[in-house]
Amino acid sequence: MYFFLKVISRFPLSFLQLLASCIAILLYSFNSSLKRITGINLKLAYPELDETAYQALIKKSLKSQCMTYIESIKCWGMPPEYSLNQIKNIYGEQHLTEALANKKGVIVVVAHLGCWELLNAWLNLHAAPMIMYKPNKHKAVDRFMLEARQRLNATLVPTDENGVRAIFKHLKQGGLTVILPDHLPKASGGIYSEFFGQKTLSTTLVSKLASKTQCNIVGLSCIRDETSGFNVYCSPLSDQILSKDLQTSVDSLNQNLESMINVAPEQYVWSYKRFRNVEGNKNLYTSQALDK
Repeated sequence: MYFFLKVISRFPLSFLQLLASCIAILLYSFNSSLKRITGINLKLAYPELDETAYQALIKKSLKSQCMTYIESIKCWGMPPEYSLNQIKNIYGEQHLTEALANKKGVIVVVAHLGCWELLNAWLNLHAAPMIMYKPNKHKAVDRFMLEARQRLNATLVPTDENGVRAIFKHLKQGGLTVILPDHLPKASGGIYSEFFGQKTLSTTLVSKLASKTQCNIVGLSCIRDETSGFNVYCSPLSDQILSKDLQTSVDSLNQNLESMINVAPEQYVWSYKRFRNVEGNKNLYTSQALDK
């Protein structure tokens, strides 16, 4: 698998994106599980869409998700300079440089949107991030991903209490960390908060770090422009995320994530079962929930 990934990463990006588009057509045509979960999530997130717009968004989403996966392989297999060359425009860069300049520490919030892997090389131009890293369960894939991470000037820490303590210290020293907080956390690491209309279990990691350090919070996205490459969007997030009230902070973070995703909703990874634990311990992907 490792050598297969290495070979795939050597193909031209345009060819890989075309391949991804073809795979997406098959996934849509054969009613794949990827299509099913994407459809459920989009119906929950955008209930106002009529059937035509809903199906069109599913198609666009499947295409984008396939592109994201294959673009990530390409990024992991190439040197950082390759990723930098794919970025055509950067909007709001001053929000990051100003945050770094005040030495209060920076949490960069990234959603699973567009091609977020391209952001690693760009961020390394500005700082030496400390990032949580969870090894992939497939050793060959993990080797491939880890090699990519180690080409960058980043410190990798485990996704446990030791890693959290290391990041806390790093922020207090004025450092930068990157967190993707749109996943479903363990019950012990989350509270219920509204996200795209569903009161779902949401991580408290960003909120707790922000509250204790009063650091800067910056949102970062890398959106695909199929005509020219990729654009980076950088924006300051709400000061409410710094609130000592955990519910207020998490609610604000989720609202900011929604705003980031709504810039290009078709490029979000909607195939992830984000709503497996909504208030009342409900799983919205079970047949019972779907029948209601």
